[in-house]
Amino acid sequence: MLTSSMPHRHVPQNLSLFGFSPLKSSSFAHFLRPFSLYPPIFASSSPSPSRRPPRTAGYRRSGSSPPRRKWSSFEEQKRKGRSPMEKDKASRFNPSSDSFEFNKRRAEGLDKIDKPKKNLKRNTRTLNPTNTIAYVQILGTGMDTQDTSPSVLLFFDKQRFIFNAGEGLQRFCTEHKIKLSKVDHIFLSRVCSETAGGLPGLLLTLAGIGEEGLSVNVWGPSDLKYLVDAMRSFIPRAAMVHTRSFGPSLNASDSTPPSGLSKPKDDAYVLVDDEVVKISAILLEPSCKEESGSKPGETAVIYVCELPEIKGKFDPKKAMALGLRAGPKYSYLQSGQSVKSDFKDITVHPSDVMGPSVPGPVVLLVDCPTESHAEELLSIPSMKTYYSCPDNLTDGAKFVNCIIHLSPASVTNSSTYQSWMKRFHSAQHILAGHEAKNMEFPILRASSRITARLNYLCPQFFPAPGFWSPQHVNNSINSTSLSECFDSNLGESISAENLLKFTLRPHSNLGVDRTCIPSRLTSLRVMDELLSEIPEISSKTEEIKRLWNGQHNKMMIEEPWLGESTVPSCLENIRRDDMEIVLLGTGSSQPSKYRNVTAIYVDLFSRGSILLDCGEGTLGQLKRRYGLEGADEAVRNLRCIWISHIHADHHTGLARILARRRELLKGVAHEPAIVVGPRPLKNFLDAYQRLEDLDMEFLDCRNTTTTSWASLEITRSEKNTSIGNAESSLFSKGSLMQSIYKRASSPLTDNSSALPFLKKLKKVLGEMGLEDLISFPVVHCPQAFGVVVKAAKRKNIAGDEIPGWKMVYSGDTRPCPEMVEASKGATVLIHEATFEDALVEEAVAKNHSTTKEAINVGSSAGVYRTVLTHFSQRYPKIPVIDESHMHNTCIAFDMMSINMADIHVLPKILPYFKTLFRNQVVEEEEEETDDDSLISDKVPSFFIN
Repeated sequence: MLTSSMPHRHVPQNLSLFGFSPLKSSSFAHFLRPFSLYPPIFASSSPSPSRRPPRTAGYRRSGSSPPRRKWSSFEEQKRKGRSPMEKDKASRFNPSSDSFEFNKRRAEGLDKIDKPKKNLKRNTRTLNPTNTIAYVQILGTGMDTQDTSPSVLLFFDKQRFIFNAGEGLQRFCTEHKIKLSKVDHIFLSRVCSETAGGLPGLLLTLAGIGEEGLSVNVWGPSDLKYLVDAMRSFIPRAAMVHTRSFGPSLNASDSTPPSGLSKPKDDAYVLVDDEVVKISAILLEPSCKEESGSKPGETAVIYVCELPEIKGKFDPKKAMALGLRAGPKYSYLQSGQSVKSDFKDITVHPSDVMGPSVPGPVVLLVDCPTESHAEELLSIPSMKTYYSCPDNLTDGAKFVNCIIHLSPASVTNSSTYQSWMKRFHSAQHILAGHEAKNMEFPILRASSRITARLNYLCPQFFPAPGFWSPQHVNNSINSTSLSECFDSNLGESISAENLLKFTLRPHSNLGVDRTCIPSRLTSLRVMDELLSEIPEISSKTEEIKRLWNGQHNKMMIEEPWLGESTVPSCLENIRRDDMEIVLLGTGSSQPSKYRNVTAIYVDLFSRGSILLDCGEGTLGQLKRRYGLEGADEAVRNLRCIWISHIHADHHTGLARILARRRELLKGVAHEPAIVVGPRPLKNFLDAYQRLEDLDMEFLDCRNTTTTSWASLEITRSEKNTSIGNAESSLFSKGSLMQSIYKRASSPLTDNSSALPFLKKLKKVLGEMGLEDLISFPVVHCPQAFGVVVKAAKRKNIAGDEIPGWKMVYSGDTRPCPEMVEASKGATVLIHEATFEDALVEEAVAKNHSTTKEAINVGSSAGVYRTVLTHFSQRYPKIPVIDESHMHNTCIAFDMMSINMADIHVLPKILPYFKTLFRNQVVEEEEEETDDDSLISDKVPSFFIN
């Protein structure tokens, strides 16, 4: 229920132990007040006469309306007998009274209990043995950025199989309208971040489809169990019940394999065998493995896909000549049975009346990651049956029609590997390893087009061009084209291209099909489209250039608030190599065509860098921003990664980033990366490191609060008595803070054990020129945090000491007093703004913020500049905003780079976005029109549910 007033309560001492900054006691009285479980929405605000902002605010056309979700707090309140009008009369957040409204059960993590438990179903379809269409297709995820392994789609009329699920697969399928809900099986050629980085997000999305959700069969070598164990920390168990591993266990203590699929390592494992296809797996180990066996992540897999043979045609003339009358015996013969002749004393066999059968096509998918694996490839006994020429097939021998090589160029170009390839005679080789030619044209065309247009409008804030120049491609890849390295005695070899097909059925079309390869999108074409669509955009670009020269008097007359002259002292004579904020992902929930999920790269240049949140695909975004070599340098320079909470759209890119950093720094003296995050994240990382070394050290966000930092100055004995007692009282069983802030399943990390890591982090911060990195709790889900990053003091030209800049990042949160307090005096606040103002009920239900609420937090805290991010994917290109509140605010886009020396110009760019996106409206997803068409599913935002 809503209350207009609240009695003052006693507030415990040492509240900053939570990471809360000191507030008026009323703030915590409101926050610690006992809650009623129903209704689930709590507010402590006074009635406000303000009405919700009009829906036509911002850039949305007045006739459009956003899609509504099936459940919101609006409907919940109606069920509780409270009218929408009464709901609107209550202010969601009133900074002056330190009151706010939020979904308590979601903040406690209890909202999942309120939802009916899903029994995720698997797709079951009637198979069609006489498939009219069957093909394999290259899904070119990572082919341009080379950050992840491409995927391969095996398509049948009633079944879909995907091989490898690297980061960006969902975003790729959305872009190219490939329907993931039709996928029945996912096969991993190796279990590592390169091949499986997109799997957690994919499982979550499938689990959120429809009322019941979908599950999918996931196959991989025995180390798949390590990945499954890691994902259990944030993925529902029901989404992973059909994960199956095969091969010998990597742990000698395991007496039986998880799936029961175990046999001698040289034998093939039959995974799928039905009337449509037989899929087998052959394990490939490195030749120089240790006696104890392969390490996790080293086992690779060769997948063999065999289609059944096509029987020859029945010849009725031959049947009549052999004395058979038309009737049931014709059917027996066609089904493979011999029959007695009706008029002759002979037995008629199927071969007497049937034409020759056509062998079913065979496709191999080969992942040979190292030359050590290639040496082992030559001696695998179970491969011998496939080394045959189509003109000389012996009994049991099979002709391979197509081989898709997922191996890197360094392996496929080796003499060992090519000698193995020669054994397949006239097979079609498709080389899907990373190659220079695939870098020239972006795989994610829609986002590249938006990036290129923003780069044309304002290269100062959008330096990434969206397309790489040929010079960059040539400098990044020094190897020769793969096809030019092959021996002329090999079968035909071609480089894979995005959406390239190899047709398997109908047999008459057997072979390579290039018709689906997208037309090549170039920067010149995008610029021509832009200038044709918005002719005045070139003059707008010139106006923006003049902003840096102070020539913007006309704008100041039109928008007087842009003429502010007060600049914080921390920006005096600031250098361009001081700090730059790069917004790598600005969307929420799941990756979309135009916005990737959350990641913020804080570049401190020669002093190092920090990453704030790390959603799936962050490594690919770094490569699109900096190029291949530049991104590698950015990853090398990472000193600290801070994660706000355990929701998948904020951390599933972490393993890939850390694994890449370990690869780049191998053999170089360096310190492990420091990962600061909520306790559940440690469970994931600890489990994942059994699979792949991440070269990192973990620190709980609760150990980086204001009080935890202060504990560095306190002796161990003093700390144990003073801080420990405070913790036990504030987090005691049954207290409100115990349920919201400290989960019973995750005991509070002991500060004494964290002290060495705190000291190390303090040292790293000092080396980066930073004074503080302080986490503070926010209101979203259990153990959700925001962060303050503050630069050290410096001297200006006059020699006077001036404060360093202060940056605050909200993570995901409702507006709350802690957010305002932490943001006071900030130079820049990056605040989530998931929903438009008209969807405030949904924002409350999900514990997110609306655009106006986020702006109000910045205004109340006296923030110099506010940047809005984490937009719902219902706003594909630009969110709905009310410009009347944007006087010191800007909205973020992927690849936006805000140098601290340019931050004073930031709000002045906002009106130009209106010009660039003037023809854009909120795009509705295409409705599904054909059961067999490749149209993307309209899926809910499962990550934030």
